[in-house]
Amino acid sequence: DLAERGVLQGVRGAYSSAAGVAEVSMPATVQATIAARIDRLAPDAKRTLSAAAVIGSRFNPGLLETLGIEPRVGDLVLAELVDQVRFTGAPEYQFHHPLIRSVAYEAQLKSDRAELHRRVAAAIEARDPAAVEEAAALIAEHLEAAGDLPACYSWHLRAGAWATSRNMAAARGSWERARTIADSLPSEDPNQVAMRIAPRTMLCGTAYRVHPNDASARFDELRQLCAVTGDKAPLAVAMAGLVMDHAYRGRMRQASKLASEAMTLIESLGDPTLIVGLSFPALYAKIECGQWADVLRWSERVVHLAEGDPFMGNFIFGSPLALALESRGTARYSLGLPGWREDLRHGLEMAHGADPLTYAGVAALGYFPGVSNGVLAADDRAVREIKDALRLAERAGNDMAPEFARMALGVALAHRHTVTERDQGLTVMAQVSDVFAERVHNLGDRPLVDVYLAREWAWRGDTDEAIPLVRSSTERLVREGQLLAWGIPATAVLVQTLIDRGGESDVAEATAAIIRLAKAPAEDRLFVRDIWLLRLHALLARVEGDDVTYRDYRDRYRKMANELGFEGHMQWAEEMP
Repeated sequence: DLAERGVLQGVRGAYSSAAGVAEVSMPATVQATIAARIDRLAPDAKRTLSAAAVIGSRFNPGLLETLGIEPRVGDLVLAELVDQVRFTGAPEYQFHHPLIRSVAYEAQLKSDRAELHRRVAAAIEARDPAAVEEAAALIAEHLEAAGDLPACYSWHLRAGAWATSRNMAAARGSWERARTIADSLPSEDPNQVAMRIAPRTMLCGTAYRVHPNDASARFDELRQLCAVTGDKAPLAVAMAGLVMDHAYRGRMRQASKLASEAMTLIESLGDPTLIVGLSFPALYAKIECGQWADVLRWSERVVHLAEGDPFMGNFIFGSPLALALESRGTARYSLGLPGWREDLRHGLEMAHGADPLTYAGVAALGYFPGVSNGVLAADDRAVREIKDALRLAERAGNDMAPEFARMALGVALAHRHTVTERDQGLTVMAQVSDVFAERVHNLGDRPLVDVYLAREWAWRGDTDEAIPLVRSSTERLVREGQLLAWGIPATAVLVQTLIDRGGESDVAEATAAIIRLAKAPAEDRLFVRDIWLLRLHALLARVEGDDVTYRDYRDRYRKMANELGFEGHMQWAEEMP
């Protein structure tokens, strides 16, 4: 400032005073100093700086030209008000310091500034129509600064929709801003209630992704608003989100009950897109509880309604159809029905073309129970496909997707035959268990992860350390109504570990665990349970020295494994002496 006013002469590092001390005046604040320097710019350069301040901390001359401003960026660079930060392709500039932008922005009349924001929003929208959804959040910010709240609200909703499968925190940020805008509108506005419903619907529907403490309160707000309009569709979306929230927190009985209520509501709406798009939370809850008849019926409905469209109803999950195919495949092999292998393969292939969260979820849904139940072998193909899903999930930066893939990978590696791979599996499962506990999600899956973690300890000789963890994890699955889901392989690990230790009380406990599994009531015959019971009875007969009974169960086990085509059981049956 002093050099520009001629009070100092020379160059940086070698100035001398051209005036007496008494003649020197200084602005009162740093802001005033910056404002004085801006005021001394040529009119074109000052206009350039003002428009750039409205655009943002970074800007390019092309957008300034779109606004009808002839850029005089060179003068601003010489004055060290802005710096060039991109030299290849289209040049890009940024303010030398945030305070410079702040002063240039606040110095403008509010009306002029609002008009510039409106023109910037229009220019961004027109600049690249193909990428307008990606720029929705930026457009919304400019419209909000322009005071055009209704238009800003719409763009925040579009920004949230675009970010749903890319950055959930950003998506929820957009919906929160839309909610705030809607709540600020006058109550006499005829669109206010509908505008308040839309962002709350998505905030409730995706609450499971971030576990907010106000999910129930938001749901109650939404229920009251929907009662005013009579619109049940938003309530269905919110209920689906709460189902997932219960399931992720390990409240499986509540999740299953709410899933039934949600599906009844969703199906009553008669909207195929909603049925397809909201199906997976209910399917997930029923899978976790081993209610395979419901899983089969609902997944078949989704497959029928989607008519081969992978992306129908993809407002929460990238490909509901891929998830439904994987769910149907799991239900089919659990119930001993044909077509399960084709479903699992088709679902995984379809998910590969969707978003990383769906791909990781489908890989986990296929291989985590598939390998655990002995239906799928933990072969090279399985490990390769799970690692592929993990790699894509890590690149996408999704907060949950990598853990889904790691969960499946850890169990798959635990079923490999080399020490190195099993060591890797042990490490992965320990990490996954810790992440699930720390972030409070997938708590319905965590007990089975812990079961296989303990199984690896036992394999290394730490049986006395392993059995309490297997026992407590299995008991938790029983308490939460998951005995006929993850409780089946968990019981198998518990029985095998007890038999391996071989004490009299161990054999008695193993016998009791087998009886509990065999007597658990089910609506239909569960082939995944039946085949495990054959194996477990064979192991028990062998440790008791009953060779005749052992050979009978072993042969029946081999026969059933081959008839069903359960690859894991086929390998294990052949290894039995």
